Amino acid sequence: MPILTILIVIIGVGVILWLINSFIPMHRTVKSILNAVVIIILVIWLLKVFGVLDTLQNVQI
Repeated sequence: MPILTILIVIIGVGVILWLINSFIPMHRTVKSILNAVVIIILVIWLLKVFGVLDTLQNVQI
């Protein structure tokens, strides 16, 4: 996947999260949970794009 696509996705998610945080009234804890969930999903997606999660599946405990 091209690096430009990855940057566009990261910037797009950031802008959407900023718009939600700025213009939709929510309780602070709900906002914090939403931010955490979006960041966790973005990090997991990035790990999958760079192939880190594929190598972790081969590790045996």
